[in-house]
Amino acid sequence: MQVKNFPERGFLVLPGFLPGPLVDRLVPEVDQWVDTGLRQLSIDACSLPEDAVPPRVELQMAAHAELAVYAPLLEVLQDESLLGHSFVFHHLHSDRRPPGGAGKSWHHDYEQHPQRDRALPMIHALHYLGGLQPGMGSLAVLPGSHNQIAKKDEMSALGTGFQPGEETIDDLPRGSTVILHSALFHTRRAARSPADAAPRYMVDASYCRTGAPWPPVKPYWRAVLAVGRTLEPARERWPELFSERHFSPYARHTIRRSA
Repeated sequence: MQVKNFPERGFLVLPGFLPGPLVDRLVPEVDQWVDTGLRQLSIDACSLPEDAVPPRVELQMAAHAELAVYAPLLEVLQDESLLGHSFVFHHLHSDRRPPGGAGKSWHHDYEQHPQRDRALPMIHALHYLGGLQPGMGSLAVLPGSHNQIAKKDEMSALGTGFQPGEETIDDLPRGSTVILHSALFHTRRAARSPADAAPRYMVDASYCRTGAPWPPVKPYWRAVLAVGRTLEPARERWPELFSERHFSPYARHTIRRSA
């Protein structure tokens, strides 16, 4: 029923969606990504020319690569209420936020410059490896807001404050996934109590319906897709998943991170 309501509501909550063994392998990869500075290097590379590739991209980590082509996720996405039969991988971000981390103002993540329509859906799959609890910083969403044409930061002046009609997601078990229409306005609330909170692990994977060129989010997007094309599990069932032909030339825009 949640899937059928996705076009109207713009989000789908899948508690405990990822299998434990995959989560067990993802967590140390995220730790390595953050602690060794690889995450920061990947961000810094976004200010460099397109031929400058960071020393490593997320898809070169085994568990992250498995997550990007995780068949149960792609099977959900191919439902006609979400992306349908043909879609392309857009990007993957991985982060670990400390207890007591700050919030992030209301925003959406639909990649279109300028924002002009919602003819083709874009999806962000937010994988919360350790689940979600209030002390980690909750996710709040504004159901139906993906249907309005608005700039990403249209609601940023509201900070992380409560909005009429919002729904708060702050009680999810380990390995849960929240699927958002990328144009859905959402916010990350600040963690309440760092004394008893765990780090907030999230891997954000994004996919788009094919049919028009999508703007890349990273200057080294071709290198990322080239790694993706080496991932055997996706080749037969989703041959277009890492195809370059569904993207427009890269243009530099402000880098934004999801919830």
